[in-house]
Amino acid sequence: MQDTPAPGIRPTDDDAREMARGLLAQARTAALAVLDPDTAGPMASRIAFGRAPDGLPLSLISDLAAHSRALAADPRCSLLLDGPTGRGDPLNHPRLTLQARAHFVRHGADRHEALLHHYLAQHPKAKLYAGFADFAFVLFDVDRAMLNGGFGKAYHLTPADMGLAQPR
Repeated sequence: MQDTPAPGIRPTDDDAREMARGLLAQARTAALAVLDPDTAGPMASRIAFGRAPDGLPLSLISDLAAHSRALAADPRCSLLLDGPTGRGDPLNHPRLTLQARAHFVRHGADRHEALLHHYLAQHPKAKLYAGFADFAFVLFDVDRAMLNGGFGKAYHLTPADMGLAQPR
């Protein structure tokens, strides 16, 4: 983190921390951005979003998905979480961007069973495919975040600001 925020970035305060934590708690989907290993170009897709028992961002993805192959080649990624949408200008609705590193937790790994039960409580319909061999959990270690709380409300946040563990 910078000592002096960049132009347009406000000093992180308790309201920003609370807004970011709320977005993390309510998000059911996220836009996942990765680097395509064939072209090195950016690629984004929508994924199901959940939280691990320790609060880390979590998803369940198939090895058949292009973003899974990209994360295996380069675990650096970004997740965009949207706040509730409604009336008014969509650019005035809150959103949170997480810069992270992906870690796969495959069937048979120590944490897999606990993640499975926790994830299915958040996404019960995933029970239809969670046991398929090509599906693995992905934990996202967050390095930093950018919160846009609406016009003129931009903040940089640390994992601690959002109640997350420091990256491994």
